[in-house]
Amino acid sequence: MAETRSYNSPLREEKARETREAILRALYRLMSAATVQDDISMEAIATEAGIQRRTIFRHFPTKDDLLTAFWPWLNELIGASIAPETAADIVTGPRDAFPRFDAHEAAIRASLHSPTGRAMRAGMVPGRRLRFAGALAPILSTLAPAEARRVEALAHLLYSASAWEALRDYGGLTGAQAGETASWALDTILSAVASGSLPRT
Repeated sequence: MAETRSYNSPLREEKARETREAILRALYRLMSAATVQDDISMEAIATEAGIQRRTIFRHFPTKDDLLTAFWPWLNELIGASIAPETAADIVTGPRDAFPRFDAHEAAIRASLHSPTGRAMRAGMVPGRRLRFAGALAPILSTLAPAEARRVEALAHLLYSASAWEALRDYGGLTGAQAGETASWALDTILSAVASGSLPRT
């Protein structure tokens, strides 16, 4: 009986990587050009990528799968970390990320306000909460649960695209200045927790 072999062609694998990248880049271009009310369809992504719609589903079985893959891809493109491992990573995160957001402003704003962007970010929330909880656990373990939740919520806010946008639009700051401001606020809050001087409510 002849032995059945599975053969994975390096050329086929490379083509699959190129197609996947083309799909993600197409979504990036559409988000960069999106207006607030835009909901980006799979048809539009396929057209922008120059492929057939069914090809997208070979790489991303659902739109949710595509959106789940897009946010890490976008952050890698920007050069921003989305997986803090320590409280120090959270403190320095805005300082590193916010200036980079300026270079991708349209896509970042679309991720905040377009239906497609909001769906993408909503899918990331549970994982983000877990990462932040793990990074902050050594510091927040000294607090009562309600206080710990407040500090964790502030950390989420200050290290977010929403904070970048608010500090730019309402504070009149550049991305670099917004990053310094958010990192300073995070350092102030977490230092107060670590020293036991956080005001009690």
